[in-house]
Amino acid sequence: MLDQGAAPPVVDTATPKTSALGALVRRKPVERLVAEGGQGEGGSLRRSLSMWQLTMISIGATLGTGIFVVLGDAVPQAGPAVTVAFVIAGLTALFSALSYAELAGTIPVAGSSYSYAYATMGELVAWVCGWCLVLEYGVSVAAVAVGWGEYVNELLDGTIGVTIPDALSSAPGEGGIVNLPALIVVLLAMVFLLGGAKESARANTIMVVVKIAALVLFCTIGFMGFKSGNYADFMPLGMAGVSAAGASLFFSYIGFDAASTAGEEAKNPQRDLPRAIMLSLIIVTALYVLVAAVAVGAWNWKKFEGSEASLAAIMNDVSGQTFWGTLLAAGAVISIASVVLTVLYGQTRVLFAMSRDGLVPKVFGKVSTKTGTPRVNTVIVSLFCGILAACIPLGELVDATSIGTLFAFALVNIAVIILRKTRPTMDRTFRVPLGWTFPILGFGFCVYNMFSLGTTTWVVFGCWMAAGLVFYFLYGMRRSRLATAASAASAEK
Repeated sequence: MLDQGAAPPVVDTATPKTSALGALVRRKPVERLVAEGGQGEGGSLRRSLSMWQLTMISIGATLGTGIFVVLGDAVPQAGPAVTVAFVIAGLTALFSALSYAELAGTIPVAGSSYSYAYATMGELVAWVCGWCLVLEYGVSVAAVAVGWGEYVNELLDGTIGVTIPDALSSAPGEGGIVNLPALIVVLLAMVFLLGGAKESARANTIMVVVKIAALVLFCTIGFMGFKSGNYADFMPLGMAGVSAAGASLFFSYIGFDAASTAGEEAKNPQRDLPRAIMLSLIIVTALYVLVAAVAVGAWNWKKFEGSEASLAAIMNDVSGQTFWGTLLAAGAVISIASVVLTVLYGQTRVLFAMSRDGLVPKVFGKVSTKTGTPRVNTVIVSLFCGILAACIPLGELVDATSIGTLFAFALVNIAVIILRKTRPTMDRTFRVPLGWTFPILGFGFCVYNMFSLGTTTWVVFGCWMAAGLVFYFLYGMRRSRLATAASAASAEK
């Protein structure tokens, strides 16, 4: 709600005589965004999520990827200084999380940064942001699903002594035909999501508890094999290596963004979303740094090369038996599944919001009256992510996710500044401290990490953006609800 002395609402700029340029910068008023919360084609989303469940969604989407999956790629880049890389990625996430917390409490809707951009920077920027989120979430689901398959093999090997053949557990580019485990975990997550948001949140909470227990177990066993000499060559590849690792590890911090997509299904979003975002980030960062420190202390950093199930291997080495590594692999299988579940949830809710605004087809906005979920949306997104996971190698997926995430987060920091400038007296349940300082730092950190990524990642990102702009100008620009409302008003005159 607004303070009594609030500035006049931002008006819909899509008037009958809006120019082509004006159409690109037309904004959707905050009040309209909030008023439409939960509304979809044929039904409405249900408000059933508590602060605890929102926090678990955030942790579920975050905790697991950077430790269970990406650590084997990050350590060879940064060496023992991977702990510093986690801190850099965490600081980048912290500044952006503060901005997310302010906007989530002010504009509690499903679209996350897409909706924030729509209210502050206009339709074209909102579309670009939403398109980045599609890349972020869709590719993230696929990347994590690929890592899940590595731990399934580790678990099978430790329990029954067999593994899934490479032909059925690796992407074509890695010597296989199809990554069947990666496809299976995405389809399993789809089944949970089709049951409803509350039911999915309960399953996720159980999986989060299991993953935290698994990481505490690793730290306990891994510390027994800690060797200070493994830290002797702390930064073998210099700060450039640490920066590159930090940029890749930022992929591991997108969970709080997933929590913000639950704005239309939270019981008290203005109060609970900011709290859930900040609490989850603190818990996750502490665990990431602790586990990375123990892992590098127990294993020479050169041994991490090519190991995507490194934590289980470390436990086997330290304990001298396979039992503990197998137990960790079992925990990782459950843990990583929760990341797939919650990130897939975020993807469907972003597309739901974009569909409601007319920028993507209406099928993504249809809500089942039985479950209160966008069921068709969920099936389409799950099949797409599952096929992507089955066919694309992990390394190529992670950096593509990072750059899309960083770009969207940079826009969120700008959105905070713009909304404070245009709506200074709007009621905010949370405010980023120190004025514009943290949003500016958040924007700077995001840009810095983006330029630490490789040329290939930028080429992929550029192609993705180009495809998105083509889609927007051919479809979304004309079918936007703001555009159709303007056309209807013009026809009446």
